[in-house]
Formats: sequence, C-alpha cells, structure tokens
Amino acid sequence: MINKFKKIVIKIGSSSIIDEKTGKVKIKWLNSLCKEIELLANENKNIVVVSSGAIALGKKTISNHKVISRLEDKQAAAAIGQIELANCWQQALRKNKINSAQLLLTLDDSEIRRRYLNVRKTISSLHKNKVIPIINENDTVATEEIRYGDNDRLAARVAQMIDADLLIMLSDVD
Repeated sequence: MINKFKKIVIKIGSSSIIDEKTGKVKIKWLNSLCKEIELLANENKNIVVVSSGAIALGKKTISNHKVISRLEDKQAAAAIGQIELANCWQQALRKNKINSAQLLLTLDDSEIRRRYLNVRKTISSLHKNKVIPIINENDTVATEEIRYGDNDRLAARVAQMIDADLLIMLSDVD
C-alpha cells in the first residue's frame, strides 16, 4: 500500500521516542525506525520527519524530570533537549547512510506566505540532495500566542506545505 505514496511525513510523539522513566532517547527504537526510513528512501520516497521530544529531553536538566509550567523553563528545556534530539536523529540516520537536516519552525513559517514558500523550497532542495529533514517546533522562541500547540498540528501543516501523499502519526493518545 505504501508503494503508491511518494511524499511521506512521519510524525514522532515524545512518548514514542523518549523513555518516560529515564528521560532519554529510546536509541534501539530510533535505530529500528531509521532502518525503515532507509528502506523508504531507497525506494525514492521523499521523507520528512516531524519529531517531538526536545522539551522532554531537556526537562531532566531544568527540573529533574518534574513537570515544567513556566514558559521560560519550557523554552530552556527545549534549547537543551533540541541539540541532543537532533544529534540522536543524525547518528541513527547516518548508520543507515542517510544524511539529515534540522528545521525548527514557528507558526509564522506556515502562515506568512514568503516564509511558507521559503520552507517549502528548502525542503524540496533537501529532498533533491537526498537529505531527510527533521522538523520540530522552535520552542525556544515560540510564545503561547505564536505556537502550533503540538507537533500533530505542525506535522499536518508540513504535510500540506509539501503536498504530501501520506501523513503517519506515531504517538500515544490519551
């Protein structure tokens, strides 16, 4: 069934990629997923990953795994966690001979036409160069009034932006 789709967006929720008990990336799970992504890439599929997890990763440093309520603490946790998250994605994809790039977006990037087109062209260029974009919301600068709210919404916007044929959501839903 997936054979008929060319452009695929895969959204990864925090609970799928981050171990709740340790607050660390589930490396075995990520490596397994990246092997599947490699198979799709080898079939000339254009893959985009929307990955949550930065705040969950940074939370251990900011609050020793406790709930964070203040916006500035969430932003600090995101700043700490994002670099680790991107590194984990890069290493896991590199094991499968796949290059990756990081894109951090805000709501304005999908609502302001010039920025929307720029993101779209950037993703297209990455695909032409056989690079898989790893996208997350730029939580370090996004305030409540300019946030997507969650990466489900961001993934839907990205899928729309690139005219994706398929959006896969890997998340736990409460």
